[in-house]
Amino acid sequence: MTPQSDEDEVWRQIVASFNDTAEFDSAHQPWPDSENLPAEPSRRVVKESEEERLPRPEEFADIGDAEGGKAEDDDDEGHYVPPPPPPLPKTDTTTKIAWLALFGGPAYLLLSAALSWRLQGWMLFTAVAAFIGGFVALVVRMGDGPPNDSGWDDGAVV
Repeated sequence: MTPQSDEDEVWRQIVASFNDTAEFDSAHQPWPDSENLPAEPSRRVVKESEEERLPRPEEFADIGDAEGGKAEDDDDEGHYVPPPPPPLPKTDTTTKIAWLALFGGPAYLLLSAALSWRLQGWMLFTAVAAFIGGFVALVVRMGDGPPNDSGWDDGAVV
């Protein structure tokens, strides 16, 4: 018998047992037998007594209308209303000027191209320099160190 025919026989066995259900031995389970689920879930019907039965929302609406008052809308019930966001941090004047230069230079060039304005050399240079200067100013002010209040542990440093 050749190694190829042995391999073919193994594949035939695998294909033949493809749809067979696997039977697990309790020794191979990584959990105790007490945590196994039953084969069929238990189906119980529990009748609630009249005392435990709560009124339905439709019944509340009928009560409110009968008393002459307007029933409140249940549309907002159960919706999450997030708390108001914290205020934005205050920025200094240098950062504001850097952001204005970063977006103002290209905006001026785009506006002048859209309106077919003729730009002189110094105007073009100023717009490009403002963009580059704003970008560099923001990168330099970004900082690469940990925050001052981080303590002794830097976390995962790779």
